[in-house]
Amino acid sequence: MAEDPPIRIYLSPPDVGPDERALLLDAFDSNWIAPLGPHVDAFEAEVAAKLGAGHAVALSSGTAALHLSLILAGVGPGDKVLCSTLTFVASANPIVYVGAEPVFVDADPRTWNIDVDLVEEELEAAARRGERYAALIAVDLYGRCCDYERLEALCQAHEVALIEDAAEALGSSYQGRMAGTFGDFGVLSFNGNKILTTSGGGMLVTDDAEVADRARHLATQARDPAPHYEHSEVGYNYRMSNLLAAVGRGQLLHLEEKVARRREIAARYRAELGDLPGVAFPDAALDEGWNGWLTCLMIDPEVAGVDRETVRLHLRAEGIEARPVWKPMHLQPLFAEVRFVGAAAAATLFDQGLCLPSGSSLTEPLQVQVCDGVREVCS
Repeated sequence: MAEDPPIRIYLSPPDVGPDERALLLDAFDSNWIAPLGPHVDAFEAEVAAKLGAGHAVALSSGTAALHLSLILAGVGPGDKVLCSTLTFVASANPIVYVGAEPVFVDADPRTWNIDVDLVEEELEAAARRGERYAALIAVDLYGRCCDYERLEALCQAHEVALIEDAAEALGSSYQGRMAGTFGDFGVLSFNGNKILTTSGGGMLVTDDAEVADRARHLATQARDPAPHYEHSEVGYNYRMSNLLAAVGRGQLLHLEEKVARRREIAARYRAELGDLPGVAFPDAALDEGWNGWLTCLMIDPEVAGVDRETVRLHLRAEGIEARPVWKPMHLQPLFAEVRFVGAAAAATLFDQGLCLPSGSSLTEPLQVQVCDGVREVCS
């Protein structure tokens, strides 16, 4: 059996340019190589200003930001945390880090985000039992913001810390507010596949200066002020490198154009593939304020005559990277014994959902190849 050709059209590759290079060289030439430095300070201030937030804390990853958010929210052993089931495992792992118990909530089949009706039912049921959840992690899936108008009200009413996992949503907005500014803590990711990248990195966003200072303290091995190394509590090595922050500053200069480009790509996919039998995109009304991070579609095998995996493998044989949507957390072997609230919405999205190449550097001719590949199978 012949091997597939090498991938030549990637799902969401880094898109960097001369501004990133110039700032990186500036950091290098200044000899601020170790973690922290002037570019970290500037990157934090610039991200906070871009989002309209009080403070941003640059960290080694979005996962680190989630972990610190839970610690700062006071979540610990014996606590329960609600979490979107349709997400990457990094949204859920930090719950285990702090010794808490995750409870996964199904997706809304229209928005693909956490089903707010199920959240409300679960919080009210817990209140009737005399129990409470310590926190809720809501994931802005593929860049579309959750229904924070309802989630914020529910969490405030039930005294639940709300953590916005906006790892995929930098540049998105909801009701005039930027993603990452909802709830008690916002979490960003600058992983290599995100809309902006620092190679690896993340950020914790908050309006509370004391919370930001506390996050920086914990992320720097919780070192106490002293001429020697003094430590009174467990800390973490979570701060961002000055070199990577320099790259992030260059990326941030082009956020709006990267968002615009990804939205153009999404619009072309809708126009070129939306007429195929059994192929469906998320409701176009949900695109308002969306950063276009990844364009995903659904393939109904009963109507299309082919399933999602057939399409994916055909694209792979053509050198095109496409991926299934996230496998729900409650279906992962890691969380086989964890409680799940809902039915089969997330499972259906996983079975039928496919993510298409969406990087801001994707050229029109390459996108035409992707569209042709999908049509060859689905037609």
